[in-house]
Amino acid sequence: MLKSRIKYNTASFVTSAPDISRLPADTGIEVAFAGRSNAGKSSALNTLTDQKLARTSKTPGRTQLINTFELDADKRLIDLPGYGFAKVPIEMKKKWQKSLGEYLQKRQSLKGIVVLMDIRHPLKDLDRDLIDWAVGSEIPVLALLTKCDKLKQGARKAQVLHVRRELSSLEGDITVHAFSSLKGTGLPEVAKKLDEWFLGPIEAQAPESEEQPEA
Repeated sequence: MLKSRIKYNTASFVTSAPDISRLPADTGIEVAFAGRSNAGKSSALNTLTDQKLARTSKTPGRTQLINTFELDADKRLIDLPGYGFAKVPIEMKKKWQKSLGEYLQKRQSLKGIVVLMDIRHPLKDLDRDLIDWAVGSEIPVLALLTKCDKLKQGARKAQVLHVRRELSSLEGDITVHAFSSLKGTGLPEVAKKLDEWFLGPIEAQAPESEEQPEA
């Protein structure tokens, strides 16, 4: 069982919205999951919550709406429309990109973004654009390199180090981890980072004073 301060397996579906006007009230804290349409975003959400929360499909780009999942009254997970879709009409692409952009730019409760990238093909132009925007907006980023079970351990570590080096120049709050929905690799790290975004870091316990009480 996943050990975390928040019980992600209690997440429940709230709504699918075509734009931000149909989303729940812009209060509390939201963490958004974003990525290219073939990055395994829905699978990652399902692994985190230990349920079939988000619909997965063999056809990339099926997430056309902004999907909201509630953890409690003021904490939500957001599944954003996939970007970089291949086999969809151009007008549909424009519509999805507009709703994605509006959410990122205007949603005040957004406190962290999980950017998912296939570990074999990370940091495509749209990935970089999103991370650049987040850093410029002072929103922390968790870059998840998905499908890491496709690589051997040495190649996996090399990719993680490569992405960390590439993103270090941005000087933003960016964390990079390898992740596999199939194997559960990186799941504790994801939960820990989301816990920090939702609840704040665990404060180190102050050492007890060595002074003796006065007689």
